[in-house]
Amino acid sequence: MDNSGKLEVARGLQAKLDAAKLHIVEDQARFDTLQSALAKDPGLVSEGVAGTTDPAIVAAEVASQIAFLRNLKFQYLEQKAKDQYVKTIVSDEAPNINAEDNELLRIENERKKEILSAAKARLAEKYSDVRTLAPLVEQDYTKARALTQEAAALASKILDARLTLTRLRQAHPHPRLTIPAANAQLDAQVAEMQELDDELQAVNERVELVKERVKAGAREVERLRVERADLEKTVKTGQDEVQDGRVVGLYDWYTASLALYRALMSLETSHFESENELHLTYAVAPRGSTARRSVFVKLLFVPNSRQLADAEVAGLVEDVGDVIGAHVQANDVPGLIAAILARARAGA
Repeated sequence: MDNSGKLEVARGLQAKLDAAKLHIVEDQARFDTLQSALAKDPGLVSEGVAGTTDPAIVAAEVASQIAFLRNLKFQYLEQKAKDQYVKTIVSDEAPNINAEDNELLRIENERKKEILSAAKARLAEKYSDVRTLAPLVEQDYTKARALTQEAAALASKILDARLTLTRLRQAHPHPRLTIPAANAQLDAQVAEMQELDDELQAVNERVELVKERVKAGAREVERLRVERADLEKTVKTGQDEVQDGRVVGLYDWYTASLALYRALMSLETSHFESENELHLTYAVAPRGSTARRSVFVKLLFVPNSRQLADAEVAGLVEDVGDVIGAHVQANDVPGLIAAILARARAGA
């Protein structure tokens, strides 16, 4: 209904414009015709041809005509004065010209000058009005033409839309999908897409975690392969140097026990920095978490003895200075390591 009302309003506007008889199109055609004619022969302006042309040309022609008429008027007045003077001299009777006649002529001259000044003022006012109103009329005409073109375009679009709607109705008979049902279906699809997006993100996170685990496993396998090669070299060297066959078995037992201890205690690396300084690195996972964090322990012993002198711990949030002091006084290295690992697993 809204589209039909707008279409009727547009048609009414078009009918009013057609019935207004503004003669805008005819005047434009006449202007173009006169413009082309005057452009070919500018002298037609001086011959009294009605029409419009370039204002600069008209101004030049008017200025030349004004100058010509002024010169002609001056010559006419000069010849008239000479004729009157000659007639006055050669006349038998002297003309009766007195001061009253001169005063009447002066008054008449002043009146004519006032009339001329008023006419010039009205003409200048008309010119000013024309200069002021011409752009406004042109703007209104341009706006009306644009509105007319827009109304015609909208009418064409409305007809096209109606035709398209009719075709859609024929192509899609009842029951059709209503707007509320379409909105509900869209909301359901949006919710489903959001759930699928969340699932995809979770799957991607799991994939990344599995990739990291695979990379870590590959590095561990490579490290174990290198250790195995080194151990095989060491075993081969020991077999060549030692004749006792029990050494190989004891060495395998010791290696397996050491690997088991490392796995149970989560020990990653251990090495002697000096004769009385031992560095230990543990990978501990706090309770309720699968992420491991490194805990570094540095043990200092009294030179040439097994007496624990001091210990340093890095990787814990909580201060364990009291635990270190108690175990150093008791010279309890296993107890110190167990307490530190317990604190780390507790999330300290």
